[in-house]
Amino acid sequence: MAIKITRPNGTEDILPKNISKWYSVENAARNVAESFGFKEIRIPTFENTDLFLRSVGETTDVVQKEMYTVMAKETKFTLRPEGTAGTIRALLQNGMLNEALPQKVFYILSCFRHERPQAGRLREFHQFGLEMVGSKSARADAEVICLAKTLLDTLGLKNIELNINSIGCPTCRKKYHEALRAFFADRKEELCDTCKSRLEKNPMRILDCKSPVCQEIAKNAPVITDYLCEECSTHFDDLKKYLTSLGIAYSINPKIVRGLDYYTKTVFEFVTTEIGAQGTVCGGGRYDGLVEELGGKPTPSLGFAMGIERILLLMEKQGATFLPEKELDLYIAPMDESAVTKAMQLAKEAREAGYTVEYDLMERGLKAQMKYADKKGAAFTMVLGENELNSGTAKLKNMQTGEQTEISIEDKFFEMFENVMLNSMFSGVLEEK
Repeated sequence: MAIKITRPNGTEDILPKNISKWYSVENAARNVAESFGFKEIRIPTFENTDLFLRSVGETTDVVQKEMYTVMAKETKFTLRPEGTAGTIRALLQNGMLNEALPQKVFYILSCFRHERPQAGRLREFHQFGLEMVGSKSARADAEVICLAKTLLDTLGLKNIELNINSIGCPTCRKKYHEALRAFFADRKEELCDTCKSRLEKNPMRILDCKSPVCQEIAKNAPVITDYLCEECSTHFDDLKKYLTSLGIAYSINPKIVRGLDYYTKTVFEFVTTEIGAQGTVCGGGRYDGLVEELGGKPTPSLGFAMGIERILLLMEKQGATFLPEKELDLYIAPMDESAVTKAMQLAKEAREAGYTVEYDLMERGLKAQMKYADKKGAAFTMVLGENELNSGTAKLKNMQTGEQTEISIEDKFFEMFENVMLNSMFSGVLEEK
């Protein structure tokens, strides 16, 4: 009896029919990031577990509930739950922070968190993210937010709001933590077990709790912006000034703390109400202490991550335009074994020129081959048999119009094939106009 094996819960197969949608996001992300001077980096899928304990924070949901960790001999490894920690580790380990600053890198990668699967929230998910290391200026914050906004606009997305906040530095956060502890003290027993432990270790995590009870209790909690020190307050004011100068609308949301402990000062989210509960399509901020926490010199840093699955959900919801699927330009149908070699040669020649070409690999009859070519959406077909081999010519058929053009299958094959293709494309453009 055969064992039925399916993909793990919380993962998805990205099928060929959908890959052009992913290319739409990935290509746009690369182009926009590079236009801002960012370069791509690729990091390991797993890291030493200590990296995430030190960076993400032991009181976060990610570390406490969601990481996939394995023991390999005497070493613990964790599948990356996010991209920032590994990227900063890579910049440090490879000496890139000794080079010209700011260092600006982006990545497209898969991440892993053990969460309850739902629309827009998977256990293996994909992110486009970036990090800028070296600038303490609010100009950098505005630049990173502008990049995110530019990408969302490039993808044609609408009705997305930018929410910003400042969660201060360790100095002003200390006073804020005291205020939060005093606020939650009277209702401590109503908090979930996780938040009871957070109350002493990191009370700001309570504001990010998913429990409806904790969310209700936190509604009237003190806000961090009332406790900012002069430096953090000035930095936040500068960010607002720069965003206004760029024409980027924003709302101040004092409840945003982000889900990871390494954030300082600026935090932001781009949110929508059109894809259900998982409405945050981009989140990020500043983490000025992370480089030092990982063993480097104190170096200001910031960045963001976008969930590609959520972006695609929203694009589909809003009817955004995707890149077209790669089309089959030519299908060559050899009628017998004697024509197969010539079909292979012609396909190789056309492919080397950049065209998509197939020929029969299933030893089908001509009728079945034409049916296959039609299913594949071939723009042109060409039948090769004994007559074509003897004459050195074949008929190239336009599958949309039915028009046939006789072309050489010898020395001038590619030249004539390309002319027919270009004429077809030009005619199509004229008809659209």
